[in-house]
Amino acid sequence: MYAKIVCSPPLGQVTVVSSDAESVQFTVLVEANVAPEERYWEVALWHNYDGLDYWQAYSLQEISETSSLLVVNAKDRPNVVRRWFSTTLPRRPKHPSPVSFTIKFRTGTDDGWKWVHDQSGIADGQLYYQRTTVLGNHANDLSYYIRNLGSQLTVSPEAPETPDTLLWSVTAPVKAAAGTTSGYSGHTLGTPVDYTRWFSLVRLWSPWLAPRHGKHQFRADKDAVLAAFLRHDGLHVVILAVSGVDDVLTVLNHDEKGNIRISGRNDSEEGGISRVLVAISKSFDVANAAVMYHARKLVSRYETTTGEQQQELKTLMDKNVKVEWLEDWYDGLTYCTWNGLGQSLTEDKIYDALDSLERNNITITNLIIDDNWQSLAEGENQFRRGWLEFEANKKGFPRGLKQAVADIRNKHESIVHIAVWHAMLGYWGGISPDGAIAKEYKTTHVRKKDGVAGGSMLVVDADDAPRMYDDFYRFLSSVGVDAVKTDAQFFLDELDDAPDRRRFIKTYQDAWTISQLRHFSAKAISCMSQTPQILFHSQLPTNKPRLLVRNSDDFFPEVPASHPWHIFCNAHNSLLTQHLNVLPDWDMFQTAHPWAAFHAAARCVSGGPIYFTDAPGAHDIDLIHQMTAKTPRGNTVILRPHTVGKTTQIYTGYDELNLLKVATYVGMAHSGTSILGVFNTTPSPLTELVRLTDFPGTETGTYVIRAHSTGEVSAPMTRTDKAAFVCVDTKVQGWEILAAHPLRAFELKR
Repeated sequence: MYAKIVCSPPLGQVTVVSSDAESVQFTVLVEANVAPEERYWEVALWHNYDGLDYWQAYSLQEISETSSLLVVNAKDRPNVVRRWFSTTLPRRPKHPSPVSFTIKFRTGTDDGWKWVHDQSGIADGQLYYQRTTVLGNHANDLSYYIRNLGSQLTVSPEAPETPDTLLWSVTAPVKAAAGTTSGYSGHTLGTPVDYTRWFSLVRLWSPWLAPRHGKHQFRADKDAVLAAFLRHDGLHVVILAVSGVDDVLTVLNHDEKGNIRISGRNDSEEGGISRVLVAISKSFDVANAAVMYHARKLVSRYETTTGEQQQELKTLMDKNVKVEWLEDWYDGLTYCTWNGLGQSLTEDKIYDALDSLERNNITITNLIIDDNWQSLAEGENQFRRGWLEFEANKKGFPRGLKQAVADIRNKHESIVHIAVWHAMLGYWGGISPDGAIAKEYKTTHVRKKDGVAGGSMLVVDADDAPRMYDDFYRFLSSVGVDAVKTDAQFFLDELDDAPDRRRFIKTYQDAWTISQLRHFSAKAISCMSQTPQILFHSQLPTNKPRLLVRNSDDFFPEVPASHPWHIFCNAHNSLLTQHLNVLPDWDMFQTAHPWAAFHAAARCVSGGPIYFTDAPGAHDIDLIHQMTAKTPRGNTVILRPHTVGKTTQIYTGYDELNLLKVATYVGMAHSGTSILGVFNTTPSPLTELVRLTDFPGTETGTYVIRAHSTGEVSAPMTRTDKAAFVCVDTKVQGWEILAAHPLRAFELKR
């Protein structure tokens, strides 16, 4: 006999019970392949509600009125019988620890009990009961929340910009650099008190962030920029390492006892300071916002007193950039040449690709001419090839970049913006000593850290970087290019010597920022730039328009295992990047790929741009139409929501058998539409009860939930209803986009 058990609150996940909730409603769905009259079902909730070591069972009662409950994709399994059961935990527990629970069931009084974990592998669920307020007798005492604070730390309470939040700044000294060697320091921050789950964003490697999860001891396998801890009382402790001030890089790691360590690297010849912010709130989102808001104040304070280019930035903003000019850039459908046309790029390949799009009635607004259009010296690989001159390579673009761009614009009038790719230091291998660029600008040899791209490289010296960028972007503008994708920005942090990093990191960032504002009015894509010094120096301040910034490692079409991880990683990285002055870019994808719909759904709820990189003729037209719409003027726009899409399950790891939920919103508060992308990133089919409380912005009012792929609509519901959920059934690689629409009542006069 086939049987599936689905529970709300969910098994295998953490559910935080708000401080004003006196009870918790449990609902269990039993799916079986036998008729109702053929089986007697008994379902029980097994929990340690009255004591950590005292487990007991509550029987669930069958619900009779279930015809209005929506089961998305139910038609895929017409022979399955569904029965619903419910019970309530009537009060708050007496003990302060989380309550664990699971479900057991049997099909007759003489049969033995079966456990959900044995059947499906899904772990126990946990309830964390919040206390009434964060503020109390220990509001100024960080040691109450983090034990073993290091003796060399300076801890200062700060005034948060978020409600019911505690905030501290923590600083630690870092030694000065000596010669070419940076100064390093390590200090024990301590261990958050009474936590059982943690989440962090780590430096996957130099250019990218990625999520890590764990239970009990903090054991992130790489240096972290952000870490969060869920306490027994439902409070969230969020810790942010701030970089980009005074040439100091700060990260979080751990010692053998699980204490959090503050590690600093100082490239300055003077002693430096590692800066860390700690916030505590009943909501992760609030605590996360508190540390990010205060980090922006720290960075802005520094820039105000020492930033020599701030006035020029302000002048450019006043004269050059209008928000409405960026509408096509943010919301236009974009084609990129990278995966679709390969690395042997030519103007003819671009023409063929654009003609293919036109034949298939696919109208794009933006075109990205990716890597390998530049004039490059020969080399054994891309890291040994240097940039020669501004003009395109003569083999692929024999008539020059200007004529190629003119041909594109003349034949494809829908294309508004054309961007070209280049690396932050010119190319992957820097500058060729034999080219026009090396002859025109001051150059220097720099050494990169050991690795794939390691070794010595010739680059334009930091002293001449502003002039080089200004000349290069003036050239691009003169030939009809009006946007750039600037890649390999992490090379600035890969420089091995402290004096080089000290001279190059901020100078190159500022030169690039000023030039792209001056010549392209902020139409730029920042890529491979999740290095902490770039995150905080260039992407956090709000003194310029929002920048398009790649949000994770690449889309790898030939690596099947990369696709679910790509979505999972982006949804978690957005927890940080939502607070930067950027639109997170979840990278291009291919519409005729086996994972195309999965990627397309994710891009639609990301809140960022949508790029595709199809090979000529390999298109899914219907999928493109689902992602886009036509304006009254005939332009094709993507249907981008108003907020950045991010995971709702902060502490659920990639290897846990749960659906990934990505939340976003369209419209004004309380009157707009809350959207939830649901993705099965696991190797098993999954079914979950998705609650109305999972949708942000649905705290008040009545809603109906619509499923995009099937068009099914739920019965009206409020958050206080017992059946305020829909059931979503997903196959492996399955997905769904759910939208909670508010209902309004009107009385019409006769």
